[in-house]
Amino acid sequence: MAVTAPFPSVPAHAPLRTEPDLRGQTVVALHPHPDDEAIFTGITLRRLADAGARTVLVMATGGELGGSRIPLSDGETVRRRRLRELERSAELLGVSRLVLLNRRDSGLPGGPDNSHARALAGAEPLSLATRVAEVVDEEGAGTLLADDEQGVYGHPDHRMAGVVGTIAAELTGAQAYLATVDRTGLAEGGHLVHGAARAAAVGFGRASDEIALTVTGDARHLTVKRAAILAHASQVDPAALPEQDFAAAYGREWFRRTGGADAPGVLDLL
Repeated sequence: MAVTAPFPSVPAHAPLRTEPDLRGQTVVALHPHPDDEAIFTGITLRRLADAGARTVLVMATGGELGGSRIPLSDGETVRRRRLRELERSAELLGVSRLVLLNRRDSGLPGGPDNSHARALAGAEPLSLATRVAEVVDEEGAGTLLADDEQGVYGHPDHRMAGVVGTIAAELTGAQAYLATVDRTGLAEGGHLVHGAARAAAVGFGRASDEIALTVTGDARHLTVKRAAILAHASQVDPAALPEQDFAAAYGREWFRRTGGADAPGVLDLL
């Protein structure tokens, strides 16, 4: 896959953010479903790439149970469609390598798909973490992004991704940044996580004082993040991401750290 892609058009007057020099740094990002990479870490991944870091995206499932809001082509499966969308999103976000773990979407909490033989929720965490750790070691990555232990929200795949990512960081010694959202900082209904949490009948996010780091971006990063989310056309209606409200809902990305609040790393330089 391509390392980078042009930014979607942005206003010529948009102020540009000066990026740190992160050449020589490699960051591995683990997410459970195609579209999570853009929704929860799109600005972060794009800014890392802009700063010269190599980014590797590890996707745990194909999001098979997400359905499709648009017609599929003859013979096309939801998984195949979603992985095509993922490739486009990753290109927009400047991802250098995409790794698929080929687990299956587990569906909503308590549903019958949780017990499918290949469901991510039923994976043996150490075995899967060892695979992620192999990627970290192959890449010489010093930083790992994953969901926090609550899974951003309580979807079983997000929770498992949090467990797996945390174990992989312990196995490799990588600095782990654990993605979440600031539930007190999001206007009700303004972010896709609100609807996802309602559908799963679970809570989401953290209080502001539980969050160690907030990453923001300029107009270019907001434009590319929106384009990356909308690359997942089978899942996201453009009407759900109005341009005039996008910055308020998606202009910040939140992380906790392993190692405590006094253990800054690469993301702290953004």
